Amino acid sequence: MDDRTDTLDDRQDDVSSDIQLDLRTWLKLLTCTTLISAELRRQLREQFDFTLPRFDMLAQLDREPGGLVLTELSKRLMVSPGNVTPIMNRLLEEGYITRATSSLDRRVQIVCLTADGRKKFRRMAKKHGQWVNAMMGGLALEERRALSGLLDRLKSNLRDGAPGGEKQF
Repeated sequence: MDDRTDTLDDRQDDVSSDIQLDLRTWLKLLTCTTLISAELRRQLREQFDFTLPRFDMLAQLDREPGGLVLTELSKRLMVSPGNVTPIMNRLLEEGYITRATSSLDRRVQIVCLTADGRKKFRRMAKKHGQWVNAMMGGLALEERRALSGLLDRLKSNLRDGAPGGEKQF
């Protein structure tokens, strides 16, 4: 075997090891997401008889005092409008939200939090923040800041695509 073959084998080993690291990192991120989501679902169910998808919908509406068009709401939740409808209907029945037809376009539905819905949501959101804080409590503040910064960079890279503007996936 000559030196060129050894160098090529070393580079292939480095690439393979990079891929393995990236796969292990991805699986750890997925596991953490799954564990955190499961705990949040459990807490919401036990303490408020509420689901995480309903909570997520209220969180989006809380950010927009004027309400959101149904299609924008489904886009923000990253689900189809068909998936939003049953959740929205349940929240309507329980008085958390209202739905109105746009005066500019009768095909457009605008969804808003009610005053009571906002009050109840914010009480849940406060507890939600405490639960997340407790789950992150095993990390020092500087570690949490570093992790947040790294995840910001990863998110930005994923949204922007690869250098040169081309997405590789």
